[in-house]
Amino acid sequence: MQTQLPLFFDSAMPVGTARRAIAQSLSASGINSDHADARILVCAALGIEYAELISDPARPLREGAAILETFVARRLNGEPVSRIIGARDFWRARFKINPRVFDPRPSTEALVEAALDYAAQCRKQDWKILDLGTGSGAILCSLLQCLPESTGVGVDLSYQACRIASANLANLGLAQRGFIVCGNWTHSLSDRFDMIVSNPPYVAQGEFVSLPREVIAHDPRLALDGGEDGLAAYREIIPGARRLLAPGGVMALEIAASQRFAVESLVQQGFGSHAESKLDLDGHWRVVMACAPP
Repeated sequence: MQTQLPLFFDSAMPVGTARRAIAQSLSASGINSDHADARILVCAALGIEYAELISDPARPLREGAAILETFVARRLNGEPVSRIIGARDFWRARFKINPRVFDPRPSTEALVEAALDYAAQCRKQDWKILDLGTGSGAILCSLLQCLPESTGVGVDLSYQACRIASANLANLGLAQRGFIVCGNWTHSLSDRFDMIVSNPPYVAQGEFVSLPREVIAHDPRLALDGGEDGLAAYREIIPGARRLLAPGGVMALEIAASQRFAVESLVQQGFGSHAESKLDLDGHWRVVMACAPP
């Protein structure tokens, strides 16, 4: 599709003009998040906050023009904004990501919310948290931020993910309360935890052909592939979580909406207790929870 974007950005072009041109071009290319994407790309290219963009729209692009041109070309080629700027806003913070690390989705905030809702019902303050398949560390960091007396461990099989998660913990001032283990789910762990959370890979192998191009091209397959039926990771996580979960502790797992009953059944078999499912903000089943017997 022909776009309306100029072939280049002049260093003297006002940021407000550039932002409007980008939004028009993205919209003409069928990108629905045109205005939000334009704002994020301009701010990232110039290293400014949104407030500066709004308060001084006549400010020239200067040396940010060439960077912005590259950013926009990548977006028009289908690359997600978070991949272009190397970061994703999640819960209360911005998290670094790279091409080998899963890009945390806004829907995963439902997992954080469900875990925090459970914690709010308990008198306990010093939670010991385990995040399985931590990726960027977004879930673990968000829980540690909201539970200031807690400590946590994030586990991931990917060395690159472990490096990014460690960096995010450090950047948020959480390195003294959280650390990262490079390993396969619960296999290398023996400690007990009060809260176990996970957003595991849950895409069935037959569903890969129907995934959006942005997902297939830019998310690591290791973070997506849930085996033949999408449930392979749950079959590993649930028995390990039952072994590691302290009495009265809680486990919360992210799921695809269509997997609700299958994962509930696996949890009930593994825990011998009732499993409860939670909706995300879009009204989709997103989290399955269970408690260890006291």
